Amino acid sequence: MNLTAGPYRSEVGPGRDGFMQLLHAEWTKFRTARGWVVGMAAAALMVVLSAVLTGMSGGGSSPPVALGPGGDPVTDSFYFTHQPMGGNGTITVKVTSLNDRIAAGSQGLRNGSVPWAKAGLIVKENRKQGSAYAAVMVTSGHGVRMQYDYTHDKAGLPGPVSITSPRWLRLTRSGDTIVGYDSTDGTHWHEVGTAHLAGLSPTVLAGLFVACPPHIQGTGSGPAVATATFGHPRLRGRWPTPAWSGEQVGANSASFSGYPQDSSGGFTATSTGFTVTGAGDIAPAVREALGTGGVIADLLIGTFAALIAVIVVGALFITAEYRDGLIRTTLTASPRRGRVLAAKAIVLGSATFVAGLAAAAVAVPIGERLAHAKGVYLFPVTPLTELRVEVGTAALLAVAAILALALGAILRRSAGAVTGVIAAIVLPYILVATPFMPATVAEWMTRVTPTAAFATQQTLTVYHQVNSVYIPANGYYPLAPWAGLGVLSAYAALALGIAALLLHRRDA
Repeated sequence: MNLTAGPYRSEVGPGRDGFMQLLHAEWTKFRTARGWVVGMAAAALMVVLSAVLTGMSGGGSSPPVALGPGGDPVTDSFYFTHQPMGGNGTITVKVTSLNDRIAAGSQGLRNGSVPWAKAGLIVKENRKQGSAYAAVMVTSGHGVRMQYDYTHDKAGLPGPVSITSPRWLRLTRSGDTIVGYDSTDGTHWHEVGTAHLAGLSPTVLAGLFVACPPHIQGTGSGPAVATATFGHPRLRGRWPTPAWSGEQVGANSASFSGYPQDSSGGFTATSTGFTVTGAGDIAPAVREALGTGGVIADLLIGTFAALIAVIVVGALFITAEYRDGLIRTTLTASPRRGRVLAAKAIVLGSATFVAGLAAAAVAVPIGERLAHAKGVYLFPVTPLTELRVEVGTAALLAVAAILALALGAILRRSAGAVTGVIAAIVLPYILVATPFMPATVAEWMTRVTPTAAFATQQTLTVYHQVNSVYIPANGYYPLAPWAGLGVLSAYAALALGIAALLLHRRDA
């Protein structure tokens, strides 16, 4: 019997086996090039050192930050005309006007539009900043609202209040439950909302309040004040002190911007009721209101320096082969040129991601600890959000390096590739951070340019019931974190596709 020996066939598919060898070869190139490894280490070190320096640079005698029942920072400043309420009870009042005015420089005050200027009834645990409360109110631009514990907001009757179109408001307490009502005639009532304030004290403060947050214009804000006209409050239940007293709550808090020049808070009793003037707000704290507060992104300012380092390494990872003529050897060993570029992208992206993640994971907790030791308040985040910021920062660096690799393959010149990627990612961010940049332009740039990827570092919340300067310079991005990273990834994918096409068509 004759036996014929056939050719050897590996049980591992040639494509898969060849690509793993190609990955190993590219990894060997990367780790044996001292300059590239040093560049990655330098990028990581820049992130950590910047966090240390930022954390240590804080300090000062800033006012304390008020914390709400949930532990989040809040704005808790308003003019309060009140009496103690002992146990269960009801307070009802008619509101006939709410006028808000804004500062006009040397001309004093002028009529303005502060949509969330508010006046109404409030039940508050005590005078302590951040204590539990429930309020029903008229507003200048959003009709009647019921708000409680700073973050909750429910809509009531629409439209502004006036002498010809008054609003009646009512708050009823039963244990820990506060119910808010509104009416157009004082007879027919509509329930606006219900608040459950766990652990509410038997005796609380209740009465009239007026608040007026700063006037927002463009990317700035200015002090504002509001005055409301109330009828005589009707009280039911136990009110142990029949006299009304008034005070500015939160006068020394970090988030209170004060009154416009030549104005102040106060209340005046008239034959028909009360006139109350106030400023401030009762709401979640935002970056504009809490200027002394910092965010995690402040600790990661070293990302910019790290970006430049990884962009240089990413470009050199392929342009160095063109410069030294080694690209011919690489493409001869692996004729499928698209796989060469893919292997380089995987090796470069993985190395950059690992270095960036290690740096961010060290930088954030160290920076936080140093900042807190210096008395700097940082907007709180959950552990999951902190992890998302760290992973997002690493992904931002990795995708930027891959974009530089792709542009290096297209241009075959490191200087052009590095300049192009820095101009595409870093330059728009610098422009967006400029206080003179129009908000619409800044929003557009952080939607369509690669700098949108910095949204991975945002941790602040936009609240619909707080008018503020929600712009990227203050840490508010128009895109969600992963959507922002997706914009940069789309640019990198497009550049890789073009690079693969050119690599296939051009001579080495």
